[in-house]
Amino acid sequence: MIEVIPEPLDGERVDRVISMILGISRSAAADAITNGHVTLNGRTVTKTSSKVATDQELAVDDVVFEPPADLAADPSVELDLVHVDEHVIVVAKKAGQIVHPGAGHTTGTIAQGVLAQFPEVRDVGDPDRPGIVHRLDKGTSGVFMIARTQLAYDELTDQLRDRTVSRRYLTLGWGHPKTPRGVVEAPIGRAVRDPTRMIVREDGKSARTSYTVLATWSEPKVSLFSCALDTGRTHQIRVHLEAINHPVVGDDRYGGGRDRLDFERPALHASELGFSHPETGEWLEFRDPLPDDMAGMISSMGTPDSGDVPE
Repeated sequence: MIEVIPEPLDGERVDRVISMILGISRSAAADAITNGHVTLNGRTVTKTSSKVATDQELAVDDVVFEPPADLAADPSVELDLVHVDEHVIVVAKKAGQIVHPGAGHTTGTIAQGVLAQFPEVRDVGDPDRPGIVHRLDKGTSGVFMIARTQLAYDELTDQLRDRTVSRRYLTLGWGHPKTPRGVVEAPIGRAVRDPTRMIVREDGKSARTSYTVLATWSEPKVSLFSCALDTGRTHQIRVHLEAINHPVVGDDRYGGGRDRLDFERPALHASELGFSHPETGEWLEFRDPLPDDMAGMISSMGTPDSGDVPE
């Protein structure tokens, strides 16, 4: 496919232009770019956020794309709506809820619940996961944002790319770090033998997590961490805490599942979210208190030896 960029598309993101022209999902368009199948004026495009200009020649190699499935709205999905305006929705996710359909999970997702209440989101972003700007793992609870308009989607994904979104998590990790504050800066990539598992590896994508120890207990020997994401890689906090020998309590996948604390999920909660409103530019902040299961486990450990537990 070869197209000359018309004036109405001047300044648009190249992944969005490809999606519109070919009628494919944004994720499929991004894959075409990542795999070197897209050029602008003969030069290979390497970034999905690159902007096109009038009269540029956009070329996409002949790649087989699967048309996106028509995602079904599901009014039975319970949504804890923290904030709603014309552009942005902020949801407090419960542990166990799945953000969008994927392998093995085709129904009952938050994305489908959002479609039931806000049908206009269907035309925002990727048709496979409409409106979803970022996600939380199934076992993680807490706040995350969904775009309600295409303007909001593009602006918020740009903020994530530029690392101006503030995301802070509360988590329990095994052991006591040597220092109460620290930074883990280690690239993350997929494990060769198990592509669903992420590991620290030299050829991975850059990843940086800052942490502060809020409280410690001696029996069992655990710490309550506040972790800030400076990047947003898959399973980043879980991988980084495992890498410094303080795996997340309850995280069987990354070394945190131990008998001394029987917890059925990774003890990880997205407690704070901050971003600039995509329309007004106003800085917005949202907080979600610890869910009952984490709060109950912490309470069962008694008064910490040092520090305090946030309310």
